[in-house]
Amino acid sequence: MRVLITGGSGFIGSHLCERFLDEGHEVIAMDNLITGNTANIAHLAGRSGFQFIRHDVTNYIFVPGKLDAILHFASPASPIDYLELPIQTLKVGALGTHNALGLAKAKGARFLLASTSEVYGDPQVHPQPETYWGHVNPIGPRGVYDEAKRFAEAMTLAYHRSHGVETRIVRIFNTYGARMRLADGRVVPNFIQQALRGEPLTVYGDGQQTRSFQYVSDLVEGIYRLLHSAEVEPVNIGNPNEFTIREFAELVNKVTGNSAGIIVKPDLRITDDPQNRQPDITKAKQVLDWEPQVLLEEGLERTIPWFREQLGLK
Repeated sequence: MRVLITGGSGFIGSHLCERFLDEGHEVIAMDNLITGNTANIAHLAGRSGFQFIRHDVTNYIFVPGKLDAILHFASPASPIDYLELPIQTLKVGALGTHNALGLAKAKGARFLLASTSEVYGDPQVHPQPETYWGHVNPIGPRGVYDEAKRFAEAMTLAYHRSHGVETRIVRIFNTYGARMRLADGRVVPNFIQQALRGEPLTVYGDGQQTRSFQYVSDLVEGIYRLLHSAEVEPVNIGNPNEFTIREFAELVNKVTGNSAGIIVKPDLRITDDPQNRQPDITKAKQVLDWEPQVLLEEGLERTIPWFREQLGLK
């Protein structure tokens, strides 16, 4: 196949580029580098079948030649991003998705949308199945990301129903691994960096809010299977093993050998930050024969050396 991956120099996008190349496909990575980084794909430069195009997908997308699939992963994806880049976040979810779908229609390409567990908002159903419509504040500070992705899902299925575009939608839950941005503000890079520097890990509030963390290779496998499946409606791809933030902090300290412990500070979470997050992956098991393989401790052991290298630590 010849595949276009928007957001191809981002954390997840770069891993997808690598996987599709390894499977023998041609890959075009497209990114405007607002939050992506060419360092993530530098090791792919010069590989047969790989090309990088710097472009903002909120503008018309032109790609010469055939395309068999488009994976739309362009978007700021962490709270620090969409608080600093609210309009860009909305535009890439709306205009960017529209442009990418238009290209898929023109090329007769299969289209896969990177959606998110954030479409569930601060959920009132636990764990979250794909049938749950969510609990989102459309005008809150997180709404620019949540509603951009909800709109993107609606647009994707509208193109499927109205234009016959083959579409797939993945709802991604918290994912970690090498090539995460050090300053993206999320708990995984925050805790790992504090631990590697020998600092106490900062837990806000009571530390009882929960997250479910999946290693990036599990996500990539799920996405690859979804693209090649016949499933049109959204599919959760995430690890259902749920941890409190305090439990996660303790595990990071254990894996890194950090003896500085944990300090607790007043709750500074962003308005509408979800208290709990856990995927129901029944559908992924049934439709894709997929479930995560990497336990959190093992995934952290694979991830930490990359952070150590980025921080210049031995």
